Amino acid sequence: METVDLACEKREIRPKGLVNRIRREGRVPAVIYGNHGSAIAVAVGGLELKARVSTASRQRIMRLKSESPDLNDKHVILKEIQKKPVSGDILHADFYEIDLTKPLRVPVPFRFIGRAAGIADGGILSPLERQVEIECLPLEIPESIEVDVTTLKIHDVLHVSTLQFPANIRPIFDTDYPVVTVMPPTVAEVAAPVAAVVEGAPVEGAPAEGAAPAAGDKPAAEGAKAAAGGAKEGAKAAAGAKEGKEEKSGGKKG
Repeated sequence: METVDLACEKREIRPKGLVNRIRREGRVPAVIYGNHGSAIAVAVGGLELKARVSTASRQRIMRLKSESPDLNDKHVILKEIQKKPVSGDILHADFYEIDLTKPLRVPVPFRFIGRAAGIADGGILSPLERQVEIECLPLEIPESIEVDVTTLKIHDVLHVSTLQFPANIRPIFDTDYPVVTVMPPTVAEVAAPVAAVVEGAPVEGAPAEGAAPAAGDKPAAEGAKAAAGGAKEGAKAAAGAKEGKEEKSGGKKG
């Protein structure tokens, strides 16, 4: 995994208004947790931090650059950030100090590659999970885990236990959960506005409900069919079923 530098400095936590002053200066108040024991309050550049977390994986390793000896050259990963809802500016960040020689557990996103065989039959690729927790050395954390979906047919499912992980990476899971499947094509239900028109507003010349159809009703029915030519197929079927019901209740033509 790529390592990037991040300038930081220790900060005071009181008075409370100091945090707002840090933000006005374009910096971000942050806290570092981890191997050093107690949490350390720091401030980092807002634009610099935004650039570090907006590209590639959020789990990239950052090497701190500071005038404080107990911070300089420490390695951290981002654990959590708070952002403004509209601008996306970072309000606060939590970092976790790591030891490059010890395995680390982190979530890594899946990246689905290939074209599923079931798509040719009208199926829809449906990811069920977007990330997986893995354990490996910090410098070996991948940007993503590739999942090849090429062989998946309709109703086929890939479980996490069947995925191929690099030899240096161990997936962490308690149950063998499904990761991705191919769903069958769905038939959209007929929206019934047109059917409602057929049922609620009889076409001029059509027989009234319960009455036997007259011999001259065929041209009127043809005209109604032409008028409804732009309707959906499902609505046409509903109208035909309704007409058949009316004919059955009204009797056969003489």
